Amino acid sequence: MFSELALHERLLKALVELNFTEPTPVQVAAIPAAIEGRDLRVIARTGSGKTAAFVLPLLNRFIAGAKPRVAIRSLILLPTRELARQTLAEVERFSQFTFIKSGIITGGEDFKEQGALLRKDPDILIATPGRLIEHLNAGHLKLDQVEVLILDEADRMLDMGFAEDMQRLVDECANRQQTLLFSATTGGNALREMVNTVLKDPLHLMVNQVAELNESTRQQIITADDVPHKERLVHWLLTNEPFRKAIVFTNTRVQADRLYGRLVAQDVNAYVLHGDKDQKDRKRALERFSQGTSRVLVATDVAARGLDIDGLDMVINFDMPRSGDEYLHRIGRTGRAGEDGLAISLICHNDWNLMSSVERYLKQTFERRVIKELKGVYQGPKNVKASGKAAGTKKKKVANKKDAAKVVKKTPKRRPNTGPSLVSSDGHAPLRKKVVSPE
Repeated sequence: MFSELALHERLLKALVELNFTEPTPVQVAAIPAAIEGRDLRVIARTGSGKTAAFVLPLLNRFIAGAKPRVAIRSLILLPTRELARQTLAEVERFSQFTFIKSGIITGGEDFKEQGALLRKDPDILIATPGRLIEHLNAGHLKLDQVEVLILDEADRMLDMGFAEDMQRLVDECANRQQTLLFSATTGGNALREMVNTVLKDPLHLMVNQVAELNESTRQQIITADDVPHKERLVHWLLTNEPFRKAIVFTNTRVQADRLYGRLVAQDVNAYVLHGDKDQKDRKRALERFSQGTSRVLVATDVAARGLDIDGLDMVINFDMPRSGDEYLHRIGRTGRAGEDGLAISLICHNDWNLMSSVERYLKQTFERRVIKELKGVYQGPKNVKASGKAAGTKKKKVANKKDAAKVVKKTPKRRPNTGPSLVSSDGHAPLRKKVVSPE
């Protein structure tokens, strides 16, 4: 029970109002340690309740140590606008019976209005790194009184190229008393370096091993011949597979727009979401998808992090993601909170090795599926290595240098230039000096 986690009565009242009854494993593990003031590094599957695991102890701290609002007391950094807005909604829900104020700073919104918000000194500031750096450079922002710094999906921020911005913002919060770092994956070397430099004597909590992530999601692959074949497969799945809501992921914005156009032309009620869309279009797409006005969202990885959409039970990887962590974030949109989900990856010959790498990372073998009506020629590589990757054909080795010399064509020697030639007045045919014999 949440009442056993030493949370303030106002937070418990909000949890009752929101029908939160039993804390999730990540909340049980992280909340008491965070309330004690420990730095945390937490890894847990998507949909496990990570947001509440850092928001509740943060609010508990501010209720217990109430102060006049004269500075930003906490900074929550996240990779995308969508995740930032969702986190703001969670903070506001949990703090509904308190006087704690929160604000959000992301790209795509009016810069002057954001400057006015910062002058009000919200207790909790939720932001994406790029836009926050712009306000820092403009002199709108002071973070020297931040007590708690929270980095949510830090590995994704590093992948997106925010390393320098993150480090600068961390340095601006030099007087912080606690740092919490949450993620759904273990991340790479850059993240491990950040953990070592940013966290002080942290408690490491791995609530789920990689192999345990998204175990309620059925994972399948369907082989395809080419991009048009993939487009036909997507249309068939959206027409014949039972689902409430589905996201189709592509690796590029161009492909997302192309697929969206194909689906709309085939009377599929869909929306598209990627980084080139302005803020209004992105909001509209997510709102209508969340509300069920549209059951299909075509998106790049901008939608792979943090989105919590009720009823989302199918994910289609039109393009195979480039890493195991990215795959986990994509399929983590479905099968949340113990519900069943379906993740289907469409695999061309150039996707196979990526797919086999993800299988090894997850220590799983995906279910192979064939749609008889659209069965293609490509059914996977003829030969595979022990790793599961396609076995390539080796080039024939040349026996010796003499044989190698035979296959090298000799380039003809160019005649030396002996000087300018005589040309005619029209610049074309060379002039020949006429020899006149004596009469």
